[in-house]
Amino acid sequence: MEAQLIPGERRTAHQMVRDSLRRAILDGTLPAGSRLVQADIAARLRVSTTPVREALRDLASEGLIRLDAHRGAVVRETSLAEVREIYLIRRLLEPEAVKVAVQELTPDLLARLERLQAELDAAREPGRWVALNREFHRVLNSAAGLHRLAEILNHLDDNAAVYVNMALRAADADHLDSGNEHHQRLLEACRDGDGERAAKLVVEHLQQTLSTVERAVTSLR
Repeated sequence: MEAQLIPGERRTAHQMVRDSLRRAILDGTLPAGSRLVQADIAARLRVSTTPVREALRDLASEGLIRLDAHRGAVVRETSLAEVREIYLIRRLLEPEAVKVAVQELTPDLLARLERLQAELDAAREPGRWVALNREFHRVLNSAAGLHRLAEILNHLDDNAAVYVNMALRAADADHLDSGNEHHQRLLEACRDGDGERAAKLVVEHLQQTLSTVERAVTSLR
């Protein structure tokens, strides 16, 4: 686990620790069940324990780790029941958010989605793809202007991220291409202003992702 800074980017120690830990969890460097000891992380990233403690609270709220009274911070174990519940709720809520978002998309937001998709098309490392996918859906969901709904969906997407990364590592490279194809079709619906078609594509995309995740989780048992 190393702290990586994008050229020109300024981050607080808290943000740097949080992003470094999130990346390590999503790329499998910190697998499920790993203990996260504050003093060790602080020494490794050359910060005090205060930003580490703040970062761990953030990651717990995202669902990537759990804070155990006896073991401290631990990377979340996978649960088939949990991921099915996450995707059930997303299938109920996300299509509605996307219908509204398509009608509210500005040229700037659409251009941002297209830039993110270009990066997704080029990404071949699962952890990188998951992070970009997370950002893509956050931008699209936020375009609806329904802040409470966007907050709920963002939280569910955070919870799902570790599962998606695990599934991508277990699947072949074709799954990345399939995910990118779904995004391209979704972008086309957004350009056409077709909220109903975009909503159907979101449901299809979520169901395909869940099926891949279920196979990956089941194979670990």
